[in-house]
Amino acid sequence: MTAQVSADVFRHAMTCFASGITAITTQEGGVPFGLIATSVCSLSADPATLLVCVNKTASAHDVILRTQRFAVNLLSAQHLSVAKRFTSLRGAERFDADHWQDGKLDIPTLVDAVVVFECRLAKVHDGFTHSIIVGQITEASVNDEGASDCLLWHHRDFARSTQQAA
Repeated sequence: MTAQVSADVFRHAMTCFASGITAITTQEGGVPFGLIATSVCSLSADPATLLVCVNKTASAHDVILRTQRFAVNLLSAQHLSVAKRFTSLRGAERFDADHWQDGKLDIPTLVDAVVVFECRLAKVHDGFTHSIIVGQITEASVNDEGASDCLLWHHRDFARSTQQAA
């Protein structure tokens, strides 16, 4: 496979896509692991599955593969501090007790996230620098109050989704 577009041009072009910010979380041996991801999408409604693209160098990557469980927590604008904590701190320091609780799969879930999906790993596909992780959703919760103001990543910065489409 020959690259047609430089990595720099690709990265710049992708900044034009506004994407919801999620905290992907898991736990191993009582220690929480997590990362921020914008590459999350639905795959199928039957069975309920989604996919998450995770960089192979992320600290949570191998833990997700070993434990075969993870949560996808969609952040609202009120979670800017959570997102910044995940991007500036490492390891378990990313998790403060005020925002997290154990989900049904015994993994950290964001207390007031817009959406939380708890997933069992169904498949993993190679995505070059990333793994494309397919998760079968075992639990889902929706916080309708926060759904109108999701936290986004757009033009290499945090943004809000409060504008309504015409």
